[in-house]
Parts: sequence; structure tokens; C-alpha cells
Amino acid sequence: MNSTKRNRGFLFTQYTEPFQTPFDKLFTIFKELITHTAGDFDEAIDWLRQLDREFKLTTPEYTIDDFIADLKNKGYIREKLGFGGDGGVDLTSKLEKALRQNALDQIFGKMRKGTSGNHKTNHQGRSDENMGDFRSFQFGDSLEKIVLTESLKNAQINHGIGEFSLSENDLVVEDTQFKSQMSTVLMIDISHSMILYGEDRITPAKKVAMALSELIITRYPKDSLDIIVFGNDAWPIAIKDLPYLQVGPFHTNTVAGLQLAMDILRRKRHANKQIFMITDGKPSCLNMPDGTYYKNPMGLDPFITSKCYSMAAQARKLGIPITTFMITSDPYLQQFVNEFTASNQGKAYYTGLGDLGGMIFEDYEENRKKRIR
Repeated sequence: MNSTKRNRGFLFTQYTEPFQTPFDKLFTIFKELITHTAGDFDEAIDWLRQLDREFKLTTPEYTIDDFIADLKNKGYIREKLGFGGDGGVDLTSKLEKALRQNALDQIFGKMRKGTSGNHKTNHQGRSDENMGDFRSFQFGDSLEKIVLTESLKNAQINHGIGEFSLSENDLVVEDTQFKSQMSTVLMIDISHSMILYGEDRITPAKKVAMALSELIITRYPKDSLDIIVFGNDAWPIAIKDLPYLQVGPFHTNTVAGLQLAMDILRRKRHANKQIFMITDGKPSCLNMPDGTYYKNPMGLDPFITSKCYSMAAQARKLGIPITTFMITSDPYLQQFVNEFTASNQGKAYYTGLGDLGGMIFEDYEENRKKRIR
């Protein structure tokens, strides 16, 4: 009898864009614009109107003005009244959350799915977090951890199927890991170099911070994330203020940022602590005991770099690893970063802006499995 073989292959069809309402289509673009303009609503709408004139984003039935009215009706913006009677627009917490979620979807959209909201350590043993791996039964293991099918299989292999026999050596349990919690401080460089040479470096850094904060809030609520910015000085900012973050006419006071980060982490009770530092330049500023600033933007100043190395070593003694994400590839800075990393025994990445989010996510996921001290 002749058999019929079917031809197997791929069927290509024209891509059909998923349906979006006129509001959703504009809202996707608006979230990008409001992030780039650091929360300046009027400037973002001006950009949106220009894009509309060029790419015909709206129709006579749904205009930019209709979109603004929907933003108000949906609770993303609200009217404000100044002291002089002039009006304006405020962004609401609902929009700030939408911006963080948008950043999370863009940067971490392909992250691995997980069922646990806590962090695993690299200490295997008896706990309540299943790993999917098997090991031999040990005295003290809970009976409910015994994998029945694997244990019966071992009994048949070891004793045969003629007369059933099950011994302790046949028993198999599913391995587990202890849970832990993580305290993270994210340092963001806001020195003037973050917008020099026609490259916007602050917006990708800001979006990474928004994505990481939303990831921790939604997936790891028992963890903590503190965000600090550093220029001539260093200070903490609230997660809700991330969309409004801007670069200033500052030098780079890395030591001040590290001091503040370690002060924050000293007060945390979590065993696992870490610092992520996003920067594009060399340290060029220090706070002096008399309240003045020591600044030297020309090359690597040994007085400044030695202070950085000391701070890195101090963090190491406290069990706090520092991961540096250097979003520039200047060769003369690599020696400083390498020595800084060696002093802390941390990590350093020389990364482009497009890779920044993925690297931070991977490092965060990796560190959350470790018992640092």
C-alpha cells in the first residue's frame, strides 16, 4: 500500500498588527516622550503633535486634544493651578506606575517566568522551595518531599520486580533551596557628561531604574531597592521621582555616592546586600573636610582614585559587592575600573546603552541566588 507523505514547511503570511484603540496607540508613544522630557508634559505633547503631522497618527474622529481629555478622564494627569492663577498639568501616580511598567516590559519583557517572589540562595538543603532536582533521601527529610515514582523505579532496579521490596536507599526526594532577601542600592551618575557628545545616556539609565524598581515591587516585594544619584554630591530619590530625573552641571563624586549607598545598606537587616553603579565617566570630585569641593576633570587624579579604591575595599569588608556598569569604552578608564573592582572583588561591565537593562537583570537574578555572608 502506497503511503502518502505530506510536505511540511512554514507558511508565511502578511503581518497583521494587533488591534489598538486610538488612545492606546498614542499612549504608547506618549510614555516614551514623557520619559525623554523628564516629565515635561507640554514638551511631550509638542513632540506628539509634530509626530502626528509627520506620520498621521490621529484622525478627524480622534485628535490629540481628545487624547489629552482621555488622559485626564483615565486619571493619568490632573490640572494644577499656580499661585499666579496660571494653569498646568501634573502627572499622577497612576501614570508614574505606567511608565515603570512600560520600562519593565521593554527591558525585562523576556525574563524567565518564576513562581516564587523570594530569592534563592546557593545553599541547598531542607526548605520549602523546590528546585526540580532529585537527591537521595537523608535522615530528617520530610516524608512529603519523597518522590514516589522515582523511589519505586529505584526499588525495581535494585531489587527486581519478582518480589517488591523498598528500602531507605531507594528513596529519592526533590531538592530545595533556602530563601533569602536582597537589599539593593542603585547609583546613577547625573554628571553633565551623561548628555555630552549628542548621546542621551541618562534616559536609558533612568528607564533601567524604573524597570528594576517595578520588577522588585511586583515580583520580589520582600526585597528593598534604594536609588541614589550622584554628581558633585549624592542624595537619595524616591522611585516615584524617577521619570523626572535630569542631568545637572555636575562633576562626578563617586566617593559621595558610595558613602551614601553603604550608609543605607548598613541599616538594612537583609543578609544579601549589593550596589549597582551606572556611570559613564571617571571620578572627578571629592568633598573636603572644610565643606569645599576638590575637582579635577583632567585625567585620573590619584588623590580621587585612591579614595574610590578605599571605599571599594570598605564595602568588601562589609560584605557588599559593587557591580559597575560602565556605559563608555574609553580605554584609559578601564585600568581605574579594573583596580576599583579588584579592591571590592565585585564585577565590572563595559556595556552599550542597549545592553544595560539585560545585564543588570541578569546580574540581579544571579546575585539573588547567593548567600553573600
